[in-house]
Amino acid sequence: MLKQRDIVLIPIPFTDLTSHKKRPAIILSSDTYNKSNEDIVVAAVTSNVESCPFSIMLTGDDLESGVLKVTSIIRADKIYTLNKSIVIKTFGRVKYDIFSKLKSEIYKLIEIPGKKI
Repeated sequence: MLKQRDIVLIPIPFTDLTSHKKRPAIILSSDTYNKSNEDIVVAAVTSNVESCPFSIMLTGDDLESGVLKVTSIIRADKIYTLNKSIVIKTFGRVKYDIFSKLKSEIYKLIEIPGKKI
């Protein structure tokens, strides 16, 4: 079963839909959601480590299990809902503290200034 915090490999289509590339992503959706739905909600992971807003640095030390070949960035502003059937494989799981930082960046992305969520 796919679980929250898992790092998965998925095919992402090019914007012109002519082809796709395999890319890593982190599962955001809860285990309860994942069990009862055909879809999962994920955030993109990229090895392009240029600093950008709403991103979290990810190294091999940040994994609870698995292996991360290169230092990467989790993009909290690149969120997708995908069918579980397209997941190619699971190759790791991020630690709770990294996932907590990711949630914080998502909250910053959707916050309304002066209002509490």
